[in-house]
Amino acid sequence: MLSIGRGPAVPELLWEGKYGADGKKVAPMRVALPFQTVETVNESAQERQQALDIFATDRDEEWRNRLIWGDKKYVLPSLLPEFAGAVNLIYIDPPFFTGDNFSFSVSIDDGTFTREPTLIEQKAYRDTWGSGLDGYLRWFYEATTHLRDLLAEDGSIFVHLDWHVGHHAKAVLDEVFGASNFRNEIVWHYYNKFQGNVNRFASDHDVIFWYSKSAKYRFQRIKEKREGGTVRQIKRKWDKDTGRIVNAKGPDGKVQYQETDERTIDDVWRLSMLQPADQTQNLGYPTQKPESLIERILGASTNEGDLDGM
Repeated sequence: MLSIGRGPAVPELLWEGKYGADGKKVAPMRVALPFQTVETVNESAQERQQALDIFATDRDEEWRNRLIWGDKKYVLPSLLPEFAGAVNLIYIDPPFFTGDNFSFSVSIDDGTFTREPTLIEQKAYRDTWGSGLDGYLRWFYEATTHLRDLLAEDGSIFVHLDWHVGHHAKAVLDEVFGASNFRNEIVWHYYNKFQGNVNRFASDHDVIFWYSKSAKYRFQRIKEKREGGTVRQIKRKWDKDTGRIVNAKGPDGKVQYQETDERTIDDVWRLSMLQPADQTQNLGYPTQKPESLIERILGASTNEGDLDGM
């Protein structure tokens, strides 16, 4: 049963299995298992050297470009011995608690072969939970706890959800990362989604929660071209004496203006969804996200050579 308890300082979200019979919080499973290489992709000597040049030379070169298949309860603990405290950015697009089944087939280019998902893959792509919201929150808590341990001290995590369970997930993230490390609730507004005949306001956005590991984190402001062209706006500057951003003034004491055709991106991202006709990106997976969304996250929170996990 899901319930809200009140601790000594702040309310706490409770779910079945969070605490053991002894009253202590149950720690996530930490069984580290060895990885087995199933497939490798060939690359030229030049491509390999270019990749190695990008990343730090003090790492084992075999750490890069891994696509890991498996249950997160085993995969994440198995990453900790090698990557604990080393990952600069994590973006996760977890199940949204929708009850939907996203199993899908992959066709080879010539159309002569279709790879059906295995039984394990069918379960992995199915957003259903036998114990309901309690089971989902327990899963989410365990996953984000492992992910926190993987992050570097100046690292960040972006958690992509929607209206189904986002409000519950944020309470869990506050507990795992600390409410003081919450940075933004980003709204991804997709303006080109066909909603059909719904008897309510159409849902045209997802939310992305940005948390940092600590108060020390990376952030680069991103600018984009204005849709309306050039505008005239007041110049702003940082005032070290007051510690605030203030209007810039000239020697005569008058406010200064500037012409610009750019705007600084805020926490509402107006990016289109992938469309079936987009053959350059669309792989046919029902919840696939556009590259522009990931590029924006990478641009805001990483530097070249960082270790990122998606």
